[in-house]
Amino acid sequence: MDTIPASPVNGVTRARVLRWAAGLSLATTLPAGAAAAPMDQRRIPTSGESLPVIGCGTYVGFDHAPGSPEYGRLPGVLDALFAAGGSVLDSSPMYGRAEATTGELLGKRPAFVATKVWTSGRDAGIRQMETSMRLLGRPRIDLMQIHNLVDWRTHLATLRRWKDQGRVRHIGITHYTSSAYGEVEAVLRAEPLDFLQINYAFDDRDAAARLLPLAADRGVAVLVNRPFGGGGLLRRTRDLPLPGWAAEIGAASWAQVLLKFVLSHPAVTCAIPGTGRPEHMVDNAAAGRGPLPSPAFWADKAIG
Repeated sequence: MDTIPASPVNGVTRARVLRWAAGLSLATTLPAGAAAAPMDQRRIPTSGESLPVIGCGTYVGFDHAPGSPEYGRLPGVLDALFAAGGSVLDSSPMYGRAEATTGELLGKRPAFVATKVWTSGRDAGIRQMETSMRLLGRPRIDLMQIHNLVDWRTHLATLRRWKDQGRVRHIGITHYTSSAYGEVEAVLRAEPLDFLQINYAFDDRDAAARLLPLAADRGVAVLVNRPFGGGGLLRRTRDLPLPGWAAEIGAASWAQVLLKFVLSHPAVTCAIPGTGRPEHMVDNAAAGRGPLPSPAFWADKAIG
């Protein structure tokens, strides 16, 4: 997800975005006016709280140890996210040391921190979630999700109790593959939830058929994982210029085009593209500002 191609539009290229981000003194390295434009926000139906529409996933990108070059870039990723008005960070125990890295680098800075439970059994789930809270340095988690619906009935009972106790603020479920959509739909219909995290992209639209409308009907906020699909579109567009219509929606890179596609669905609350590179975070976050097309805009559009 970090291999986003250079694509010129109105003189702006991926390379220029990289130069803007260099050094990460964002207030001075972004072009005039860019830092001042607020990131769009959307409401969480169950709590009424608003979230910025672009966050950051920590899969792969944050699975690095202190002292490595990759770890050394990560403070800049957080700086770029917050400077752009973002706040959402999503992790999981299955992402190696990503939770620990996030907690170390985030410290006490305010953020909307989401993670997951990914094990079977009540006691094992409690131990795992308490470990996540310790690693993330958060006595209360903004969003705790049941990862890929693993033992969801058991964990949902715990999460409802923890929400009543104030240990978690929102609860939800996740998946990343269309083969699980039947079960995801059944849980959404049967259980009151705050969030659904699901895959949705320009080349991966199955969630729009039933899950996204159902989430909207049920008052469930949606986090979109894998908003770049499997990465094939980015590889295919590596050497292609942006089409003229990209300027109409304020997109200066293919990554921004793809993120604006995701955000154009009214059921989507926030997209969480994963990255471990500050310059890519700057580029991704820019998709959360400026014009946003209607879903109908994409009917005749082709990418790659």
